[in-house]
Formats: sequence, structure tokens, C-alpha cells
Amino acid sequence: MSLSFLEYNNSHFGTQKIAYRKTNGDGPGIVFLPGFKSDLTGTKAQAVAQWASHHNRDCLLFDYFGHGASSGDFKDGTISGWREEVTTIIKTLTEGPQILIGSSFGGYMASLAALDLKDRIAGLVLVAPAFDMTERLMWNTFSDEDKASLTRDSFVHRGSEYDDEGYPITEALINDGRAHQILNDPIDINIPIAILHGQQDDAVPWALSSEFAEKCNSRHIELFFLKSGDHRLSNPHEISLLLTALDRMLETTA
Repeated sequence: MSLSFLEYNNSHFGTQKIAYRKTNGDGPGIVFLPGFKSDLTGTKAQAVAQWASHHNRDCLLFDYFGHGASSGDFKDGTISGWREEVTTIIKTLTEGPQILIGSSFGGYMASLAALDLKDRIAGLVLVAPAFDMTERLMWNTFSDEDKASLTRDSFVHRGSEYDDEGYPITEALINDGRAHQILNDPIDINIPIAILHGQQDDAVPWALSSEFAEKCNSRHIELFFLKSGDHRLSNPHEISLLLTALDRMLETTA
């Protein structure tokens, strides 16, 4: 798949160029949503693209604003802007029903897209989904020093074992994220959902996936907990389970 760019005007980010790769095939199509500070070159994204090519399926990979080859500065990102971006990308670059595969932050974005594009989303396959990330996984875990830094400097730098450079978390990201929480109320998503989550995940607690399943209206939710799995779930047998879940999802939505 060659790299292309979608230029559009985001009401939060302004005019941007979003990098994507797309192959055409049968529907329903597949859209992969990467994790926070990840991109379309990641292990799971490439595995999904190869699977889609082998099975002649429509497949779209893309980089969010401030990620990978897309334009924008990561520290200027907000949930509002990324949420709008995802819906724009799906509406502009795909046709017909889509199955969304979301990893970590991408799982959260996929669930928001399912709320925003009810008639277009046929199913969700979520890997260690970071629901309500800015509140549950950031603000609620910040020390008093972190919170003071947010107030004083408007950002705090967070280290990560999954990114050598770590990343800045801004006060704007935290405040904006509060308008996009989904775990506080019943979740009006009524499509098939498969969730894979490692029980050794030290970045996103697997209990969030259980909470989502309890609060989601869908009558067809499958939870796969991997007792020894970490946050990445990128080992060969874990990738195989992801692709099996995708295959089952396509059978369910056919």
C-alpha cells in the first residue's frame, strides 16, 4: 500500500494532512486505529493489512494528527479533535459498513466512532482499549506534583516503557477529555464487539474492558483475557488471536 494524504479542515486543529494507506477489496471494510503515539507502521496494523490483502478485504490504515507521517504537533492534540478526525476519515475514505480495529487509545477512539457513526460501523475489535484514558489513566494517576506542573506549566511530561521519549500531557488534553467519557453512563452501542486484553497489562487495567462490557448495550460482546498478556499483545500467538477475532467478526456481520 502506498502512502497517501487526506487534506481537510478540522474545527479543532485547522487544515491538516492525514497520512493513510488504503487497499480496495470486499466489504465490510476494515479500519485500523493505532494507539497513542503509535502509527500505521506498527506490528498489529501491518498484520491486519496483510490479513486483509490475503482475504481481499477493503482496508484502511492511517496516522492521527501529530502522529507518524501526518501533520500537526502531538502536544496540540485533544480528544475532541481526534474524535472529529476519525469520523471524517471514515466518512471520506470508506464506503459501506466498516469493522473498526482499535489498539489501546485506538480502541477508545473506535468506541467513540461507533457512537458517532452508528449506521456505518458493523463491529468492533478492541485490543487493550484505553477507555476514558485522559481521566482514568492520566488524571486519576497523577501525583500532586504532576497536577501542580499542569497548573504551572500547562503540561506534564510522562515517561513510558512503550516510548523511549515519553510524551507531554497537556492541561488542554485533560480538560477536553472530560467531555468524552463513556464509562459513566450506559453505552449506546448495539453492534458485535470483541475485546482482547492482557491481564499483565500495566498501562491499561483489564478491569476497564469488563466495565465497558457491563455498561454497553450490545448483546454480542466477547471478552478474551490473556492471563500472561501485557499491554502490547504483539507476540505471534497474540496477533493470531487478534486475526481470529477479526475473522469471527466478519462471519458475525456477514
